[in-house]
Amino acid sequence: MEIRISGLQKSYGEHRVLDDFHAVIPWGKTTCIMGPSGCGKTTLLRILMGLEKADGGSVEGIPEKKSAVFQEDRLCFSLSAKTNIRLVCPRRDVAEIEEGLRKLGLYECMDQPVREYSGGMRRRTAVLRALCADWDILFLDEPLKGLDDEMKAVTAGYIRTQAAGKTVVCVTHDREDIELLGAGQVIQMNYRK
Repeated sequence: MEIRISGLQKSYGEHRVLDDFHAVIPWGKTTCIMGPSGCGKTTLLRILMGLEKADGGSVEGIPEKKSAVFQEDRLCFSLSAKTNIRLVCPRRDVAEIEEGLRKLGLYECMDQPVREYSGGMRRRTAVLRALCADWDILFLDEPLKGLDDEMKAVTAGYIRTQAAGKTVVCVTHDREDIELLGAGQVIQMNYRK
């Protein structure tokens, strides 16, 4: 099985972001979508997630159960990391959540409000929340941004372990992320002229 993107088109006013875009995303692997800022990577991801409608073309093979890490962390700042995750994943075993927090270096502060967290700590919380959800496809938009080299490696390793054999679509502009996430495929996007 695979996801087929055929002739995708999307414009914002006079600015065409996607023009006859085609791609095939295999099941069970990590696909990284690369390209410079502003070339349409996030727009493509939002269309695949069903959050935006394309002006033309088609997307086939997207499963219903989706999870995502957005460019913004989208956390409830007055709640703790553990509560943020439980809010989205109420059936997830608390011990599993706590183990994930430990592996991502957040265990000691898991009951603090995330407003007291650094940007990197919030990012890791958002990643863990997405991984704890029930999903068949995981969408990641710059999941490692704001992390130092050590935490990038730890977080990417955790994503690889938790998503092994599953379908992941990741937007990044950083070539290092491709290797860290173990991408089986890279789709290169460029600016529209």
